[in-house]
Amino acid sequence: MLLNTLLLALRSIRRNLLRSFLTILGIVIGVSAVITMVTLGQGATQAVHNQIASLGSNLLMVRPGQRQGPGGGGGAAFKEADAQAIATQLGGVQAVAPEARASVTVVANGRNWSTSVTGSTNDWFEVSNWKLAQGRRYTDEELQAGSAVCVIGETVRRELFGSQPALGAQVRVKQFSCEVVGILASKGQAAMGNDQDDVVMVPLHTLQRRVTGSRNVGTLLVSMQEGSDPSRVKAGLTQLLRERRKLADGDDDNFNVLDTQQLAETLSGTTQVMTTLLGAVAAVSLLVGGIGIMNIMLVSVTERTREIGLRLAIGALEREVLLQFLMEAVALAALGGLVGIVLATVASIGLAQVMQVPYLFNPSINLLSLVFSSGIGVVFGYFPARRAARMDPIDALRHE
Repeated sequence: MLLNTLLLALRSIRRNLLRSFLTILGIVIGVSAVITMVTLGQGATQAVHNQIASLGSNLLMVRPGQRQGPGGGGGAAFKEADAQAIATQLGGVQAVAPEARASVTVVANGRNWSTSVTGSTNDWFEVSNWKLAQGRRYTDEELQAGSAVCVIGETVRRELFGSQPALGAQVRVKQFSCEVVGILASKGQAAMGNDQDDVVMVPLHTLQRRVTGSRNVGTLLVSMQEGSDPSRVKAGLTQLLRERRKLADGDDDNFNVLDTQQLAETLSGTTQVMTTLLGAVAAVSLLVGGIGIMNIMLVSVTERTREIGLRLAIGALEREVLLQFLMEAVALAALGGLVGIVLATVASIGLAQVMQVPYLFNPSINLLSLVFSSGIGVVFGYFPARRAARMDPIDALRHE
């Protein structure tokens, strides 16, 4: 009986294709919007994790200043000795890289390019999760002497050298020329749209002597050992720096410590909340679609009053008539759900490429949307179906 009822429902839908399409349009829009929002939200969350991971694993970033953001109080800059003290006196630390930066214009091969020059040690490659595509790191002699050598990012290589070989070439950074001894593997865009590959990296002493003229260090990058307790390491790091900076017990920290793992969790949580909110807003159109189905089913019951009366007169049970119209409503809603899933898949793939986030197919949200849309058909189709099942056969046969 269920198969025959389903065939009758599909036949009725086929008789009025345009009306059926307009009826399920709300369901189609609702399902496609919900799936698209959730899929893009999950892709954005994954992109945040990937971008934070590209900064370095188990990484603490220590900067001068009382707090982050506009209005943050200033603090004395760090020294290279601070990094050495953290590496030797603090447990749970794998590597520490002092980092100083400056904005410069680099010139090579008849081209110039405005970029950022970073000064640090070989630990910078480890804590920042940088790999070399070509060349080598610095030797101990080059680091100590502040030699004129550099490692460039993929963007700098492309802008200065194009298709020509860059390894071993000379690049003028401000007033001095340095030899390219390595080329960094590409990382792409970071959070806030920054190009991580737009960088020239030189030994710390080279930057301090030839570019900034200062012994100050702007950032300390601290990589924690696998399995270490981030809270304990962070507390120990804070205590050590307070002692080195001679801060009294009542003084506020004149530096801040940023845990990239905590940052990733915060950003991911924010993204998930926004995804849930947008999905809930999009789900409202499912209710609108359900109301549309109920209206059309009521019209269909009115149009087919004589047919209903005839079926009841020749012996059809009320539950059979109820099932017929309920099945028709469910078929409409399920069909809208299937079309919405197809549209959402196409839209999600296209928008993921535009937004430069990974496309993550989630079978659970697709299945849930289909089940929910079918449930919408049951809920909003029940009243018209019950109205049809409770008709008086004599009155229905007299209906014009």
